Amino acid sequence: QKAHGLTLDVYKATKQFPSDERFGLVSQVRRAAYSAPANIVEGSSRDTLKDYLRFLHIAWASLKEVEYFLLLSKDLGYLEEPEHTRLTTIVDGVFSPLRGLVKSVEAEP
Repeated sequence: QKAHGLTLDVYKATKQFPSDERFGLVSQVRRAAYSAPANIVEGSSRDTLKDYLRFLHIAWASLKEVEYFLLLSKDLGYLEEPEHTRLTTIVDGVFSPLRGLVKSVEAEP
C-alpha cells in the first residue's frame, strides 16, 4: 500500500515537469515508481520463495532508482526542496517494511 501511495505521489509531482521531459525523466521515474509495487505483487504470486525474493530485490532496486530520479529532478530544478524531501521520506517509508518483508521471506524454511 505504501509503494502504491508513492507511485501516486510521483505521478502527481511529475505532472508539473517540463513537457520536453515527458519521454525522458518523467517516464523513467514513473516506471521505477510503479515497478516497485508491481514486483512485490508479482513476487507474492510466485511458487517458490527464491522467486519471491528475486522480485522483492527488483522492487528494492526500483526504489533506489526512484531515489536517484528524485534527486536528479531536484538538482535540475523540477522539484522544490520541500517536495523532494517529502517524496524521499515516503520512499524511506517504503524501504522499511520492504526490508522487513525480505528478512521474513529469507527466514522461511
